[in-house]
Amino acid sequence: MFFTIFMAATGLIWTVQVVKHISFLTTSRQTFLTTLKFSALFIPSATQLVMPFAFVIAIAQTFSTMNQDSELVIVNAIDSPCRAIWRPVLLLGIMLSILSFITANFITPHARLHMRKMIAAANSTLINMLIQEGSFHEVSKNIYLEIGERRPNSSIGRLVLIDQSHPDFDLFYCAVSGMLTSNKNGHVLVMNNGEVQRRDNKNGRVSIIKFDSYTFDLSEFTPANQMVIIYPKDRFLTYLFKPDLDDPYYQQHPMRYTTELHRRLTEWFYPLVFSLVALVASSNAHPYRERRISVLVSAILLSLFIYWLGYFFAERAVNNLAYLPCLYLIPFGISALLIYMLFTNRHVGFPVRCLNAVFKITAGILSYRGHIENTQ
Repeated sequence: MFFTIFMAATGLIWTVQVVKHISFLTTSRQTFLTTLKFSALFIPSATQLVMPFAFVIAIAQTFSTMNQDSELVIVNAIDSPCRAIWRPVLLLGIMLSILSFITANFITPHARLHMRKMIAAANSTLINMLIQEGSFHEVSKNIYLEIGERRPNSSIGRLVLIDQSHPDFDLFYCAVSGMLTSNKNGHVLVMNNGEVQRRDNKNGRVSIIKFDSYTFDLSEFTPANQMVIIYPKDRFLTYLFKPDLDDPYYQQHPMRYTTELHRRLTEWFYPLVFSLVALVASSNAHPYRERRISVLVSAILLSLFIYWLGYFFAERAVNNLAYLPCLYLIPFGISALLIYMLFTNRHVGFPVRCLNAVFKITAGILSYRGHIENTQ
């Protein structure tokens, strides 16, 4: 069950990330293997996020099924200690925490660095500087380019180039088709079957010249030796311990590196924390009819709340390092509390009556909103 939930959630997040970068994938003329490689670089960061939540859902659902089949009742009725069912869950939680630490500090930074370099390399060519079809893009100051169609053979259909860089006159280039290409001197735009209009800004006169082919030099407008910005999330753990003092981004945002370091040292612990949450919420036998819904919901909601607390204080610590102790207090302090609850045979959960009340209130609000909208 864990692997099913894990793969489904990872696939969903991976799809969202690929769609987010679909412009790069479709406009950079990448090969299929390059596109596949770029897409695969999102997987480590997705697995790191999904892993603890998939684990807590799988554990809670497994214990709910065991309770439904009266297996937990039998375990509690005999002399077998509850630690017998704790052990495999905690061992798996420890293994996933170690895997999360390795992924967050070694695999994910390597993938993110490689992805940054691929994007920077693609953006160094003009065709990836252009925005989507049907809108103008400022290539340089007072120079705008709009394309009507991108064709599979890398040619361009229906393009307009506006050059307003001269104070005395403006130039308007229109062409039926064109091609972005490169030579030893840089990037050039070859326009075919079009015209150039020259408008004098002093007297408003317009002169038109038609052409079969016209070449416009764009090399001065493309970024040369563009520096790749590497963020704290892209760095390895060793770099975060001792960042380069000459790093321009570190000089501007030193607290981001400090916060990222402490976040890396604490966030890997969440799979084990969530395993404790699942044990406290669902490892005890209970009347199935009374707590069928609340076990799984309680584990998920509590896990989300704990993760949100960590995220909240991490964001606050970027601007105020006084919040850094909270990054350690949340996972380790809550773990100590959950261990105490396990050994004292306590559990957490939302009673079904509370959940039903929440559902009824939500349904009432939605019904009221629908009634208001219908009367307007």
